[in-house]
Amino acid sequence: MAASLDDDFESDNQDYYSLLNVRKEATLEELKASYRRLCMLYHPDKHRDPELKSQAEQLFNQVHQAYEVLSDAHSRSIYDIFGKKGLEVEGWEVVERKRTPAEIREEYERLQREREERRLQQRTNPKGTISVGVDATDLFDRYDEDFEEIPGGGFPHIEINKMHISQSIEAPLTNSDTAVLSGSLSTHNGNGGGNINMTVRRVTSAKGWGEVELGAGDILGPLIGLKVFRNLTPRCFLTAQCGLQFSPRGLRPSCSLMTARHLDQNTMGYLQWRWGPNSAMTTSLVRDTKSSHFTLALQLGVAHSYLMMSYQYKFQDEDQTKVKGSVKTGWFGTVVEYGAERKISRHSVLSATVSIGVPQGVTLKIKLARASQTYLFPVHLTDQLLPSAVFYATVGPLLVYLAIHRLIIIPYTQAQKEQELELHRKSSSADIAKKKHEAESAVLLMQESVRRIIEGEESKMGLIILNAWYGKFVSDTSLKQEKAKVIDVTVPLQCLVKDSKLILTEASKAGLPGFYDPCVGEEKSLKLLYQFRGAMHQVISADTESLRLPKQSHRIESES
Repeated sequence: MAASLDDDFESDNQDYYSLLNVRKEATLEELKASYRRLCMLYHPDKHRDPELKSQAEQLFNQVHQAYEVLSDAHSRSIYDIFGKKGLEVEGWEVVERKRTPAEIREEYERLQREREERRLQQRTNPKGTISVGVDATDLFDRYDEDFEEIPGGGFPHIEINKMHISQSIEAPLTNSDTAVLSGSLSTHNGNGGGNINMTVRRVTSAKGWGEVELGAGDILGPLIGLKVFRNLTPRCFLTAQCGLQFSPRGLRPSCSLMTARHLDQNTMGYLQWRWGPNSAMTTSLVRDTKSSHFTLALQLGVAHSYLMMSYQYKFQDEDQTKVKGSVKTGWFGTVVEYGAERKISRHSVLSATVSIGVPQGVTLKIKLARASQTYLFPVHLTDQLLPSAVFYATVGPLLVYLAIHRLIIIPYTQAQKEQELELHRKSSSADIAKKKHEAESAVLLMQESVRRIIEGEESKMGLIILNAWYGKFVSDTSLKQEKAKVIDVTVPLQCLVKDSKLILTEASKAGLPGFYDPCVGEEKSLKLLYQFRGAMHQVISADTESLRLPKQSHRIESES
């Protein structure tokens, strides 16, 4: 099932495809065939016992609801993108029914925004950055003879020489207006200052917005600024900005203009002009794909001119690991940077970058991003290009990370996952009990049909399910203390046999009639022992794998 925008959609989200045992690409004819078969099985009029009749009516309604959603192209598109809860959002009835999934997603997001407007008006979006600069040049650039007469001179002197703290919050004022309050404090070698800014942004239309900024500080003085954004075409946008700084040296006006264009699906081109204290013209090309990120930039200016190229490779792993490198050369010299980034928890990303430059020297930059807060620790190691500094800046953080990852992060994340899994089990225990009761009721309703199916299959030596188990199997002898969590699904699978064939789709088997999830949040598999043409067959299949029976590869060779 397609992932929804909110994690909440994953709960209480019945899989209609699994319930009908059809592919996600199933045609209307396939849906009708499965629907008719299940209706014949669960129709309330086939059962005289009041309890069985009530259970059959409940299952019949579930099947009918699944068919109604999947047989309607409009509802099916919504369900495929957002799941069952997406159908519960008010406003779909006024949406044009001839829309693509992309248009439906856009409409859904609009409806969600309208539903959440009141709550959004009470929220803030805090963002912050803390940067602590460390001067560790004494580790590599010191002269031992300078410290011979100083007590304690044998130890390198490491100090914090600069610090920067910034924070911002924003609050919606109306549906189109947002206020942003931000401030920052900086200090460097004993000298520092701060500033505070107030910005009001108004969304004028779907194509643009504008904002006014007012600022004050003890370094540069008061500031008045105006910024405008506008979509010129679906592939091109423009940003214009102007400001007036009231500095001790007089008025300092500034202006900038930037235009950007989508060159293709993954590539953007930027052109920026700045006039003011740092006048320059900059052009850049940015290409971002699923596996890589590439940037090429050229700036021409009186004070700063440079050529920069960077490349980032994205590994397709669970931790979202990235390795990156860049080269930048200009009037200031040349800087080469390389580093790596990795997700260490659900909300935290850690990165380390080594910067080697002339005449800047060697600097190690550690960055931790947690939610909307960012922590930076630039450690300046040496003003010279020393191989020892480069080596320790590269190997040191890697060894420290590996040790912390193995001794702290892995145990912590495992404990956190187990805790979340246990909480999920407790919170869904009532739902599991309900699903279990429904599955047991479905098995009772299947008994008569299964008896007829077995008689028909035996008459032609067809497919007979002897034993079927679904859940978590424990086969490793080192896990003897852990019990297997499985349920018997022989009857439900035999009920799905038609013309000596059993076909299961790629959806989770927990949604099939007569099934339920015996071990929520854990990996499950399906184990079958069946007979076909008098020969024994056996197969173990993963929960979300498709399965077709019978197969020659499943046959158990008899010992001669």
